[in-house]
Order: sequence, then C-alpha cells, then structure tokens
Amino acid sequence: MEDAHTHILQYKETGAAFFAVFDGHGGANVAKYSSEKLFENVLDSDDFKEGQIENALRKGFFKIDSDLREGDDKRKKTRTLKCACINLRIIDPFFKNETSGCTAIVALLTKDNELYVSNAGDSRAIICTQGLAIALSEDHKPGNPKETERITNAGGHVEFGRVNGNLALSRALGDFEFKGAKHLPAEEQAVTADPDITVHKLTPKDEFMVLACDGIWDCLSNQQVATFVRKHVTEGVPLKEICERLMDSCLAKETGSGGIGCDNMTVEIVAFLNGQSSESWYEKIKSTEPVPKANVPLPSNPSSQGDEPTNKKQRGMQSESRQYSVNELQNAPDLTASLVDEEPKGEVKGGGA
Repeated sequence: MEDAHTHILQYKETGAAFFAVFDGHGGANVAKYSSEKLFENVLDSDDFKEGQIENALRKGFFKIDSDLREGDDKRKKTRTLKCACINLRIIDPFFKNETSGCTAIVALLTKDNELYVSNAGDSRAIICTQGLAIALSEDHKPGNPKETERITNAGGHVEFGRVNGNLALSRALGDFEFKGAKHLPAEEQAVTADPDITVHKLTPKDEFMVLACDGIWDCLSNQQVATFVRKHVTEGVPLKEICERLMDSCLAKETGSGGIGCDNMTVEIVAFLNGQSSESWYEKIKSTEPVPKANVPLPSNPSSQGDEPTNKKQRGMQSESRQYSVNELQNAPDLTASLVDEEPKGEVKGGGA
C-alpha cells in the first residue's frame, strides 16, 4: 500500500481542521513522510499565523521537497547530538536519493469556516451541496495544455500521456528525477509540487466533502461519488463504513481489467455538522431532497467503466496555480470526462462545520 492520509479535527489552539490524501507511486516513503510533516509545515508556519493561508499551503508543499532534498545536510548538523534528540530528523537523510513521489490533495478548514483545498496531482476533492457534487480541484495530467507547456519548457516531453513517457501526472511531491532543471525555480520544473488552491466559504447547504485518490475517480464521477455517499448517509450508515463500501464498489471483479479497479484506494469523507450533533446531521440529510440534477444512476460495476473509449473530449477547469473564484467553482464541470454528459451548476456559498 503506497497511499497515506492525514485527518486532524482540530490542530492545537488554532481551531483549524486539516485533511489530506497522498497517493504514492514508486514506493510509499514520500507519501508517508508527507502525511506526517505537511500539516506541521502549514499550520505551524508564520504565514498561517498571520492569516496568509494560501501562502502557508503553497510554501508547505514546497517545503516537503526541500526538506527531503536537504535531509543529509540536516543530519550532519545534528550528528553530534544525543540519539534521542535526532530521532525527529533521522528519517530525512534516507530520502536523499528517494525516487518515489506522491500526489497531495489537502483540505484545510479554518475556524471561520473557510475551506481551502490545495492540490498537486490527480487525487481529487469534491463538496456535496444539497446532493450536488462541486469540484474543488482539477486533476494535473501531462496532457493538459498548461502542464504540457511547463514540461516542455523544462526540457521534458509528453509521451503516451506521461511525463517523459513515464509519470502519468504532472504535479507531485517528491519525484526528484523530474525536477533536475537547475536553471529553473521549483514551480517551473517538469513535475512541480506547486499546488492549485481553491477557497470556499461553507454554507448550511454544504453537507460533506470527499477526498480520494484516483483509484476512486477512475471508476466513478464526482456526482456518482456524492450520490453514493449521500444515499448511504440517508440510510444511517457510519462514515467509516461508507468509505469501505465505496472502495468495495470500485474494486475490479478480476485483475485482468486493465488496471481499473485494481489501484490503491484511499478516501476520506468529512461531514460538515454546522453546529449540529452527528445524529441531527444524518437526519437533516435524510429529510432534505437533493436538487434534481444530483440524481444520477449508480453503475452496478463501476470498475468496468474503464473500458469505455478514452478519446472523448476532455473537460475541466484550466490548470492554473491561483485561487479560483466562487463563480468558477459554481460553474466547474465534472472532471471525469466519460461518465456524465453535463455537470450540474450548483450553488456554492458558505456555511458552517
């Protein structure tokens, strides 16, 4: 298992919650390291304390890379200290020549109910607003025009939809073999840790959020995941069990399915209680009808959908490292191209958790 995750309901005295999924590839080391360090990079930073949340997130992502690369130097500085004192740093040197990498989809909820979603890679976050799935991130694929341009400018190329014919995503933590252009800053490397960040003020209509790696999104669309989760919430199923059922529903029935339904799967479901008890939250969703366009059929075998043609027109928000406006989020299409012909335009306003 190369995935890792983080879930912190309240960090120290900040009143902030932090959730993240890291989909590892080429090994589990960078994903595990990121799950243990990224929240500290962000929430303990001066930028976060000063209310500069986006800066805190962006610098936190880049700090993962820099700390991994500089681990050997840090070890040298602490070598003379007692063993008990260097345990916090002793993991870093082993990453000096690490070849693995990972995606990072992070959701940070402030005490003021502002939701910041920071993404690098092809894991994904959605929010469910009265049954309607709204995309809060975009998959970073090498074939996206902006990604291709950066890859090419850094001396790389895109072949078979992969960076240099190898890596199937264009932003990640780690993956240092794709970050070797010494004349370019970190954000302009062929593969960069530079995250896209969206900001959303929660409203009472916002019911829950789902963060998951591509093993889920390869099988189900944004709306299908939201519908699946909401259906089970109305039936009173605990969130932990809903996660398990969601993953089970995406598992391939046999391993000869071309990889769809055979990938590692990690999913987090975050309920926005809005001051209610969990029991009241369940009851409210059960008694609230979803908006009409949120009603989509759920396939009996989601993993089989990977056999559909892949030459359909790709859709989604253009990849840009900036904050998306509320209007853009409101009109964001479903990022899974082959499953739903039209992504409903939902009401994206704010609320409480």
